[in-house]
Amino acid sequence: MNGRPTILRYLLLAICVLVLPMGRALLATEPAYEGHSVIYLSIDGLRFQELFTGADARLIDKDIGGVYNPEAIRGRFWHEDQQVRRERLMPFFWSVVAKEGQVFGSPDDNCVALVKNGKFFSYPGYQELLCGFPDEAINSNDKNLNPNKSVLEWLNEQPELKGKVAAFTSWDLFPYILNTKRSGLYVNSGWEEFDFIDDPTTATLLNRSMREIPHLWEYARFDYFTVAGAIEYLRAKEPRVLYISLDETDDWCHAGRYDLYLDSAHRSDGFLKALWDFVQNAPAYRGKTSLVITTDHGRGDGREGWKNHSVDLPGSERIWSAVLGPNTPALGLRKDLVVTQGQTAATVAALLGYDYAASDPRIAPVLPDVVK
Repeated sequence: MNGRPTILRYLLLAICVLVLPMGRALLATEPAYEGHSVIYLSIDGLRFQELFTGADARLIDKDIGGVYNPEAIRGRFWHEDQQVRRERLMPFFWSVVAKEGQVFGSPDDNCVALVKNGKFFSYPGYQELLCGFPDEAINSNDKNLNPNKSVLEWLNEQPELKGKVAAFTSWDLFPYILNTKRSGLYVNSGWEEFDFIDDPTTATLLNRSMREIPHLWEYARFDYFTVAGAIEYLRAKEPRVLYISLDETDDWCHAGRYDLYLDSAHRSDGFLKALWDFVQNAPAYRGKTSLVITTDHGRGDGREGWKNHSVDLPGSERIWSAVLGPNTPALGLRKDLVVTQGQTAATVAALLGYDYAASDPRIAPVLPDVVK
């Protein structure tokens, strides 16, 4: 059976699929899935308004947006042309992700991406995007262990992926969201140091910097450290699935600093590029890694609304998602669709050749036409 596929081989494969019990992984038979990896990344509270239309001129203001130097921010991010404006804010996203992959949620293309949990803040959002469905019982940002199994935990239970799934997050709530006590996942979160880096110079530099830099937020480290740690983990451990959660975009909005929010969004785009460049140059990942990107909630609009998100702020339910990789057709901005936040979870699994949605009827299906 090492030559061309035979009729007998196809019959055996069909029989295996039929006898698999409900909830088990359905392995893909296409060679493209063999050894495939996924980086799943979320950018907390990044509005669809900035992603698709760039900086908001109304908010580049000292009083309204808390902008320290409006002239400098306009010089960096403003342009009359909407497409130029959004490319200035997130150049990698628009030059690579949107052209070589797929993007959901563009209002100009009648594509709507929605949060379904009805709460529109972080823990319920992460529950939905990681587990594939909303849970009414998740109704606060308190440090409560999640009773639901995430796609990360489910993938880690598959024999081929055991010990090859990990998460790096800026916010320190993720050991609870991912329930590390039950799941056994490796989750590096908050101001936790890195104990896996082989190069002592790099390890000392990153860990000492994390200890000595001001901890502006006790609950979350700066995103630079999260991404730096994640890249070192890719280098040292070669995981097949890596979830990364960035946090600063949300923090700067809550602080009323539109300039630092824009700067953080731009920096997040740079992190995406750094991750993509790494996997394109690493033998373990080159040509067989997908990138799935989304956010946990939207935000309000106007003079005060942009700072926060809730059921009382229209727009908080609107999000966006994007997929880039060798198994995803380059369809660009998707049109005339309604998709939901939970669909990214099943998409992550499908890009590896697994049917996560079959394990629980509550799980939303794969994003349409993102997997060849």
